[in-house]
Amino acid sequence: KLSNGQMKVVRTANELDECLRTGVVAAVLHFEGAEPIGPDLDELEVYYQAGLRSLGVVWSRPTLFGEGVPFMVNHTPDTGPGLTDLGKALVRVCNQLGIVVDLSHLNEKGFWDVARISRVPLVATHSNAYALVPITRNLTNAQLDAIKESGGMVGVNLVTAFLNADASDRTDVAMETIVRHFDYLINRMGIEHVGFGSDFGPIDVPMPDVIQDITGLPRVINALRQAGYGDSDLRRIAYENWARVLRKTWSV
Repeated sequence: KLSNGQMKVVRTANELDECLRTGVVAAVLHFEGAEPIGPDLDELEVYYQAGLRSLGVVWSRPTLFGEGVPFMVNHTPDTGPGLTDLGKALVRVCNQLGIVVDLSHLNEKGFWDVARISRVPLVATHSNAYALVPITRNLTNAQLDAIKESGGMVGVNLVTAFLNADASDRTDVAMETIVRHFDYLINRMGIEHVGFGSDFGPIDVPMPDVIQDITGLPRVINALRQAGYGDSDLRRIAYENWARVLRKTWSV
């Protein structure tokens, strides 16, 4: 109501497609970590009825469901045990309901647990390539390959520590560095598996000076265009890839 019809929380593929057709901003309700859900999983159905359509199994801490990956530099994502039995049950129920399971913040063993269990495309909404920045929150080539094989998606994280080769918080990140991250993922996975992840929000995390906030995304698109990406490529990166994965997951 506050948006005067300019934004809509979407719950179905049809609602998403209607927003894309009419230019209304489509918002997807997402929890970054399943802590609001108890051990009987009953709350998941309640949140689904309220509009929840995407869920991170964990944030970067241990929970009932598994081990979130702590933020460490020069360390692989293999930081501890995988999903608990309850975490595995959570993934199965998310599949049944049609809720995206976000792999961001999961450690490597948890990632592979989800990959074995899930019947829908694998998604990491805001992670980059470990090959470029060796931090625990980024994804190894094997993980990227698994996401590709599932028909899934990686959203490029624009927080500076995910972009700078030394994982520093320096905000003087060159636009060429950001393009390099897109290039790597696209060359590894194919353009249909990469989009914006961004990680903007109310929390105070350092963003590149050349972007700063969501209003800077058109500058990234322009840089990608100058790097040789055509209009059809840019539409995929900006929204079409995400729409495809949401349609596939929500139709289960």
